[in-house]
Amino acid sequence: MLHLHVLLVEGDAEALRTVKASLGRDPFFTLRCCASGAQALAAAVAWRPDLILLDVKNSNKNGLGVVTRLRADRRTAPIPVVLLTGLAKLADRRRLLTIGAAGLIAKPLDPTAFADHVRRFVAVEGVLSEVREGFLQRLRNDAEALAASRLQLTRAPSKAAVTRISEIAHSLAGAGGIYGFAGITCASAALSAAAEKNLAGRAKPVEVERALNRLLQRISA
Repeated sequence: MLHLHVLLVEGDAEALRTVKASLGRDPFFTLRCCASGAQALAAAVAWRPDLILLDVKNSNKNGLGVVTRLRADRRTAPIPVVLLTGLAKLADRRRLLTIGAAGLIAKPLDPTAFADHVRRFVAVEGVLSEVREGFLQRLRNDAEALAASRLQLTRAPSKAAVTRISEIAHSLAGAGGIYGFAGITCASAALSAAAEKNLAGRAKPVEVERALNRLLQRISA
């Protein structure tokens, strides 16, 4: 089963318990938590989650800046950010959406419905649910092809192997975003970039291998 990797940025203990209880018992989600905007920026680059849940009130000094910085960094730009907010006024909510957030979830959080609210932001769980199996099969096929290319790369590095890796990674980067798995998009884009640099003589094969291993681990996680 492919898991949705969710990064929660939340400093309120009650809200933290609610999210952990709701997403923790749902096998579809893999959850990591942090308490500040600075931690969120670092975790987003290191972990490449599929979705970020950001508490607005807890990060009122830099929360909007966190979204802006995530959008500006090519390594994290594809990751949708959903804001958790207790703001009741429609004008305030609309203002939050103008900064590039994917949507809002109202506070106080409802533990019985929270997982369903999060699922609304995952295409493969909603509008594209009918083609979920096709997407999962494609992931398996691409992972097998990448693993075979990695074996070829370790035995005798060749332009043909790196070119094949770049082609698969570039295609998979687009598919991951379409189906709601931004983490796969980010890891695929990083692999494609590493492969292109290698083909241009600006990166060693080991850099391609590292990026490839990271993508394969993300797919199988």
